[in-house]
Amino acid sequence: MNRQNPNQQIALPSVADMGTLVVKGITSFAKKHKVISSGYILGILFLLLVGSGTKLTFDQSKQYNSIMNTIDLNAEFEASNRYAQANQAYRATKGWFSCDSLCQRNKKRMEQTERVLGEIRNEGYARMSDAKSVAGLFSEVGVDEVKDSFWKYFASGKAYAKRQSMYDMLFMGIRKMSRDESTMEYVMKVLIQVLLNFSMGLIFALFIFIASLWGIIKSYQPNPLTALAFFIGASCAGFAFVSTYLFALFGAAAGGVYGIAKVVETNARIEQGGQRRQNVHNHPHQQ
Repeated sequence: MNRQNPNQQIALPSVADMGTLVVKGITSFAKKHKVISSGYILGILFLLLVGSGTKLTFDQSKQYNSIMNTIDLNAEFEASNRYAQANQAYRATKGWFSCDSLCQRNKKRMEQTERVLGEIRNEGYARMSDAKSVAGLFSEVGVDEVKDSFWKYFASGKAYAKRQSMYDMLFMGIRKMSRDESTMEYVMKVLIQVLLNFSMGLIFALFIFIASLWGIIKSYQPNPLTALAFFIGASCAGFAFVSTYLFALFGAAAGGVYGIAKVVETNARIEQGGQRRQNVHNHPHQQ
C-alpha cells in the first residue's frame, strides 16, 4: 500500500495553466448561464454603440436652451427661503404634545409656503421635461444624466465598502490579538472580507441605479419602445461594468495570493533540496 510522503509539496499550476483554467471556467459559466452572459454582452454593446450620445443639432440646442431659460430659478429660491422660515417659526412654537393658536397659525403658513414651493418646482420640472423631450433620450444630454446617476451610486457603493472594510480590519485586528492568530491568517480573512464588502456595496448600488433609472427615462417623454430599449440597455451596461470591475478586483486578489503561494512553494523546494543534500552528506552509502 502506497503512503504519501509527508514532506512532499503540492505543485501549483504554472501561469499559463492558470490562464487556461480561468478561460475554461469563464466559458463553462457562460454556457450554463446564458441569460447572464447575454445581458453582459448586451451591456458591452450598448456602451460601445451609444457612447456619449448623439450631439444636439443647432435647432435642438437652441430650442432646448430656450425652454430651460424659462425656468424661474429665482422664484424657486425665494419660495424655498419662505418655506424654511415658516417651518422654523412653526417648530419654534410647537410643543412636545400640543400646538396653541400661534402654533396653528404658523403651521398653516408653513403648509401654504410648502404648497407654493411644490407648485413652483412642479412647473420647473415640467418645463425641464419639455426641454429634455426636445433633446431626446439617446442624446448627449440624456446619456450624460444617466452616466452621472450611475457614477453617483457607484461611488456610494465603493465608499460603503471602504468604510465597512476599515471597521472589519479594526475588529479583526482586535480578535487577532485575543486569539493569537498568525499574520497570514489575518491577512487572508481581511482580504476575503474586503472582497465581500465591495461585492455587496457595488451590487446594492447597481440595484438602486436600476430602480432610479426609470424616473430619468420618463422625464424625457420617450415612446414606450424607446423607453424600454434604453432601460434594458442601460441596466445591462451598468451590470456589465460592475461585474467587470468585480471580476478584475477578484482577479487581482487571486493573482496576489497565487504569487505569494508560488514564492512559498519555491522557498519550500529550496529548503527541501538543502535538507536532502545535508542528509546525503551525513549518511554516505556503504560500499
